[in-house]
Amino acid sequence: MKSLFFAASMFATLSLSAGDKPNVLFIAIDDLNTTPGLFKGETKVDTPNIDALAKKGVYFTNAHCAAPACNPSRAAVMTGIAPSTSGVYTNQQDWRENNYLKNRDTLPDHFRNFGYKTMGGGKLYHSATLSVGGYTGYMDVDPWDEYFPNKERQMPWEVKPDQIPANSNKKFYGGRFDWAALDIEDDEMADAKVVNWASEQLSKEHDQPLFLAVGIYRPHIPWWTPKKYFDMHPIDEIEMPEIVENDLGDVPAAGQKMARRDWHKWLVDSDKWKDAVQGYYASVSFTDEMVGRLMKALDDGPLAENTVVVLWTDHGYHLGQKEHWEKFALWEQTTRVPFIIASPGKYKVGKACEQAVSLLDIFPTLNELCGIGEIDTLDGESLVPLLKKPKMDTGRAVVSTQKLNNHAVRSKDWRYIRYADGSEELYNQKRDPKNFTNLASNPEYDSIKKKLSEWLPEHNEAPHPTFNAQAAMNKKKAKKEKKNAK
Repeated sequence: MKSLFFAASMFATLSLSAGDKPNVLFIAIDDLNTTPGLFKGETKVDTPNIDALAKKGVYFTNAHCAAPACNPSRAAVMTGIAPSTSGVYTNQQDWRENNYLKNRDTLPDHFRNFGYKTMGGGKLYHSATLSVGGYTGYMDVDPWDEYFPNKERQMPWEVKPDQIPANSNKKFYGGRFDWAALDIEDDEMADAKVVNWASEQLSKEHDQPLFLAVGIYRPHIPWWTPKKYFDMHPIDEIEMPEIVENDLGDVPAAGQKMARRDWHKWLVDSDKWKDAVQGYYASVSFTDEMVGRLMKALDDGPLAENTVVVLWTDHGYHLGQKEHWEKFALWEQTTRVPFIIASPGKYKVGKACEQAVSLLDIFPTLNELCGIGEIDTLDGESLVPLLKKPKMDTGRAVVSTQKLNNHAVRSKDWRYIRYADGSEELYNQKRDPKNFTNLASNPEYDSIKKKLSEWLPEHNEAPHPTFNAQAAMNKKKAKKEKKNAK
């Protein structure tokens, strides 16, 4: 592809032989919220395999996405560039056509330039199973030596119930915001096919250091999952998210507009809230099983002693908190993510890090861990110092961005949200980890807001490619009218 890092690449290639470079297992998960246990999250699902991986490295309990939406989050991870720098803010923008990003080397480009064999499978860039075209999404084929299922489609075809929606409403993503217990085996799931392919790559030697990226689509909707995972979460034992009455009452209008209150109202009025939560929980348990398969393949194979493993999820997920579902907002449930780095070498094992970190840090961290060379054009920071000293106080805060000029700043103890219209939210994360009480209007906290606001981006790039929401709605309406006329 393009090579902004050519000089650094030449230096690194000369200074490190292929045998010196560790392999990389890069695990990307979609819509996985923080879980209990090690991550002290809200989603009441045990994830023993993810926890087992965390105990092999450093797990970051205060990690946040660059953007709470699939496309801008994944574009940020793959390029190391923040949404406010690139102008990629929404799922509707093709990051490959972005002026700032289209001539840059991405993470797999970079590793390939340095002599790595690059192999990928499943959802790594923005894509979805909500439409036929969505299976391909904004895929970048250039940097991959091999891709599964192929370079024309990121994900294998999904298994579907006999009727769509099986349990939900056609108003929500055409019935794909849905859940169903399927009478199938794990291996019939699209994610299992990706994981089985990746496991095969981990079971053999390669003639180059390996960069293997594995995208696991669940627990993204639809939650059509093998029945045994629903059975793990009996409906009468489901622990529901903790909520408070009128939780949006102290949230400014800009924040309230981000909440999908109509979705929540339908679920509550239809007495399906708990059923939907069960569907999500079942998909989380399935996802954990897929991670377990990957790690067993790595542990049993020839690459076990020389592989960096990074596990991350593109953003968090609301299950009715603040009358909201999915992502696309700036509260703790939306931006905080599970994030693990386990690396061979003199790094801590089984240690938690409570410092604020960003998924933007993945690119520079892997770059340093693999001894490739210094890059000074990325927006994140290398986390190698925290892999050595997880308890080190960095004093850092990180930013998550939802559309143009709406930002959340997260430090170790605080969350500060400022919307494009200047309205604010402030939460004490130690005393109020679920963001129930907005302190922004209390003058007592003005100095804290001022300090946190210093982390806000100085520049907010205009969206590019531009996305005209009204034009898209008109096009969709015309297509529907044409279909109805036939």
